[in-house]
Amino acid sequence: MGEVLALVEARLRTALGEPDARASVTFLGTDRIEVLRFTDGDLVRYATLGMSGRPMADPTAVLADPVKGPRAELVLSVRAGLADTDKVLRPLAVLAASPQVEGVVVAPGASLDVGEPLWPGAPFSSVLVAEPGGLVEDLELDDPMDPVRFLPLLPMTANEAAWKRVHGAQALEERWLAYGTDLRDPRRTSVTLD
Repeated sequence: MGEVLALVEARLRTALGEPDARASVTFLGTDRIEVLRFTDGDLVRYATLGMSGRPMADPTAVLADPVKGPRAELVLSVRAGLADTDKVLRPLAVLAASPQVEGVVVAPGASLDVGEPLWPGAPFSSVLVAEPGGLVEDLELDDPMDPVRFLPLLPMTANEAAWKRVHGAQALEERWLAYGTDLRDPRRTSVTLD
């Protein structure tokens, strides 16, 4: 596990630069999850480190495979200085621990909810998991291990999350695009939904 996480951290550093802060959270019965912060001009990116140490297991499987299975880390990008977004560290760690705690497989198109604002005053308590590959390339691991995918998180308002449940992730992403929604704005309001 440690070897995989060292490779993951090296990939994050290659793609995002040197982290300027890091925090770790441990939940009872789970491995430690770290959250690294990278500042790039007016953007702050938060990336988890620890979720990919073990493969995610199908919750219906009788026995979890310790080697094979999807692996991922989460990446959240927001505009700097507009909100106290550093408080997102614990909610991100909670989301990253969800495969171990709840037995879920986090994949593109999924909604993840922490049940409280992502940071103080945030209009978001949930995120949409987007397609990987844009910001941080997948990290190939030795066979038979699956590659580590770096999944971008897009914050959703409660209305957007409800709309997504009915219409699907792709429809919500298309609506954001059609309205020119700045998904990195930590104070943005809900996109127009009809």
